[in-house]
Amino acid sequence: MIHMHNVSKIYENGAVALQNVDIDIEKGEFVFIVGASGAGKSTFVKMLLREVLPTQGSLVVNGRNVLEMAATEVPYLRRGLGVIFQDYRLLTEKTVYENIAFAMQVIEAPRREMQKCVNNVLDVVGLKDKYKCFPSQLSGGEQQRVAIARAIVNHPQIVIADEPTGNLDPDTSWGIMDIFTRINKAGTTIVMATHDKTIVDTMHKRVVAIEDGRIARDEMEGAYGYED
Repeated sequence: MIHMHNVSKIYENGAVALQNVDIDIEKGEFVFIVGASGAGKSTFVKMLLREVLPTQGSLVVNGRNVLEMAATEVPYLRRGLGVIFQDYRLLTEKTVYENIAFAMQVIEAPRREMQKCVNNVLDVVGLKDKYKCFPSQLSGGEQQRVAIARAIVNHPQIVIADEPTGNLDPDTSWGIMDIFTRINKAGTTIVMATHDKTIVDTMHKRVVAIEDGRIARDEMEGAYGYED
């Protein structure tokens, strides 16, 4: 699914974000990416989306060579990815239903299929009774559930989550992680960057720790490994 070999990223100002990174993430894995702020996690995530290109090395995501693809191929790469951010990035003028449906409108899905898929994911995230609400009428946890629904409505093979519980209280965070667990059990690969020590330590998933741009640890049933 994700194959990153000898990847380095040096920005134009000379900042070294990643150094000689080698990692393989296979279909159906659940991987936490951990490390201090500035360690290189954000660059790692942006590379998977082809928002940032490596300075050197090779990167294959979902069978696509990220470095060699033309700009016209990037939307097709991203259609196979579901992306969830800490700040939700919902469209404030659209309802819950419209925010989720928008992801399917972009790929010109048939209207009947769109209605079916949106209703299904609303059920998955527990928001069927909120479909007419606008983001401003929702709690932070509910907004994050909408963001998850939008990310998974097109059945992506990989879901990439960047600090998805960072703004949420512990109880709400566990509700979000329950959704991720169910998605993962259904076969979706999850890559989640996080600072949430409790979640990482409790779930016993694969943990990849990035320190100073290098992979410092890669443990199949790992722990967070840092003090808060």
